[in-house]
Amino acid sequence: MRDPLSVLTDAFTSFLFGKVETTRLPVRTSTGQAQAVYLPTAAPGLGDSGVIIGREVYSGKGYIYDPFQLYGQQLPAPHWLVLGESGNGKSALEKTYVLRQLRFRDRQVVVLDAQGEDGHGEWNLIAQELGITPIRLDPMAALDGGIRLNPLDPAITTTGQLALLRTIIEVAMGHGLDERSGFALKVAHAYVNETILERQPVLMDIVEQLRHPEPESAEAMNVDLDDVRAWGLDVALVLDRLVDGDLRGMFDGPTTVGIDLDAPLIVFDLSHIDRNSIAMPILMAIVGVWLEHTWIRPDRRKRIFLVEEAWHIINSPFVAQLFQRLLKFGRRLGLSFVAVVHHLSDVVDGAAAREAAAILKMASTRTIYAQKADEARATGRVLGLPRWAVEIIPTLTPGIAVWDVNGNVQVVKHLVTDAERPLVFTDRAMTENSEASDAADALEAGLPDDMRAAEWEAEQRALLLERQRQFNESSESTVA
Repeated sequence: MRDPLSVLTDAFTSFLFGKVETTRLPVRTSTGQAQAVYLPTAAPGLGDSGVIIGREVYSGKGYIYDPFQLYGQQLPAPHWLVLGESGNGKSALEKTYVLRQLRFRDRQVVVLDAQGEDGHGEWNLIAQELGITPIRLDPMAALDGGIRLNPLDPAITTTGQLALLRTIIEVAMGHGLDERSGFALKVAHAYVNETILERQPVLMDIVEQLRHPEPESAEAMNVDLDDVRAWGLDVALVLDRLVDGDLRGMFDGPTTVGIDLDAPLIVFDLSHIDRNSIAMPILMAIVGVWLEHTWIRPDRRKRIFLVEEAWHIINSPFVAQLFQRLLKFGRRLGLSFVAVVHHLSDVVDGAAAREAAAILKMASTRTIYAQKADEARATGRVLGLPRWAVEIIPTLTPGIAVWDVNGNVQVVKHLVTDAERPLVFTDRAMTENSEASDAADALEAGLPDDMRAAEWEAEQRALLLERQRQFNESSESTVA
């Protein structure tokens, strides 16, 4: 209690001068000092240069990501791993990311499209919008003059050809080549390249040489000719499958003329291939090495190589070894590899665990959509995610993902514009999967008003058309 004298003094002062109120003077300070009072509620972003992905959930601020802008500063490598169960927005993210990257003049994208509907790949609508014809690899169509990719294309170095042949055989056999079989393949390949000069060598030439090796091949190693023939028999049988088996037509002839490797978007449609057959990893190996030697060039363009169903690569030791070499081009020639996988357990517990670990280590960006609790914990252990991120992964709603960009972990809501939506959400996704429909509605509800405007849609389409026109003019000037 206050003492009686103080109470009497205050009463007398109030009677003479009126009640006195305490006045607080304004405080002048700096933002550096004020931040101790008003604490931030979200981690810092990745900068303001690059491609808009959406919004950071906790702060509501825009989330911008571009591996080419971040490389060397916040990213040691430009490669990206996307994880999550079906129906949570992986495909929508990939497609909008590519469309937005293509608004930059110096970007090129290759997509291995392993999914599809109605006889077309999932990326068919986007390819049509850009005026591009997908490269459809189909054994049945190839027999009627369809697309062919030649593993012995002269555009591929002899070393690359031999490495590709070995990989095809090892994937098909399920084990590595022994020294004797490897020797038989090497001498057959060398003889074909030395003697066939008037045309492109093809796989049938290798098969015939393995069946009927030249005496010089045996003499060089001081062995019997029948031994060389026996060593190459299993190799010849495997390659014969590409020539006269269920994969015939796609790789047993010269590379199809007219494949436009200067287009802003190149789509390899693999939707006609059984995703669970041995054909898929063989296809990916051939396409990967063919692109390595024909598409990736030191021309200062930034290239994105996006692979659907990438577990076919990471789960095969022999294909994974080829792609490890391809990934190293990211630093030297500006290549960003994007691998899309449903479950990390598909690869880390497989036959290529060591190779998978090496590829995952190269992916400095990881995007994880909703997974079951057990899978989320396993993913968190492998990728080194913080505990809070692992705990929220099972609770994520469609369209929202945990982004880990070299240790910068944030929760991001992906936004799709009205112009992109018809190209991103296919009929199959909208009708057969209720989770995908929920994702579309959730994403649409989060769109800002300015992105709904018809003017923005018109601008988007105009920019895409202008992008195609610039590429055409660039190609014509190069030819001239």
